[in-house]
Amino acid sequence: MSDSRIPRSIPLFSTYIGNTLAHLLAGTPANWIRFVWLQTELDQWTAFNTAWLPLIAKYNDKKNSRTSAVTDGLHQIITDCIKLDQENHLLNRIASLAPSSNTTKDLATFNIKPGSAATHSHTAIEAAVVAGMQSIGGGDVKIKCRTLTAKRAGIAAGADSVQYLYQIGGTAPANAETAGLTKDHSSKAAFTLHTGAASSGKTLYIFFRWYNTKHPELAGPWTGVLTVPIS
Repeated sequence: MSDSRIPRSIPLFSTYIGNTLAHLLAGTPANWIRFVWLQTELDQWTAFNTAWLPLIAKYNDKKNSRTSAVTDGLHQIITDCIKLDQENHLLNRIASLAPSSNTTKDLATFNIKPGSAATHSHTAIEAAVVAGMQSIGGGDVKIKCRTLTAKRAGIAAGADSVQYLYQIGGTAPANAETAGLTKDHSSKAAFTLHTGAASSGKTLYIFFRWYNTKHPELAGPWTGVLTVPIS
């Protein structure tokens, strides 16, 4: 459902990306924080707008600078934006906000119909993450997450992703509330964490929990700190 809210036509998307970015940055705290977006997700949305502006200027000058390459570039940005939403459920997170936390402007700006969020359980996720990790060189660490009762990697019931907090090197953090940890999430239970070649020889400290991007209040419990040497 969520990707149908993003216009596929160049003129409509041009208005959409500019208006939505402005709305994300507005407010105190900023709306993107209220929507429970990650900084990396906001950065990607901003990058779409940044890449869009010079191309749309050329596209609008039909006589002198509109080319098939320019048109293809604009369509690629639209495709990438839709993919980002599909993989991270960005607009569903906005749609799922309680009425007291959402506004008519939120819904109108992102082309979300009132009441379009799917129904969901109000029960917090109880399952803990069981994670297997393998350093594969170049600063990359392969990670596979499952529940205690599962035999293979997979997302727990009630979750749509696995959230993780991590630190590279230094003293092991005491718990998931330790300040300064890097936060991210993966919609796949098996994924590769890229820490960078400069991390080789250091230790990765990491915490996991099952996470629902549409309903973060239902997140499962954090694991204790897990460690793996980075090669």
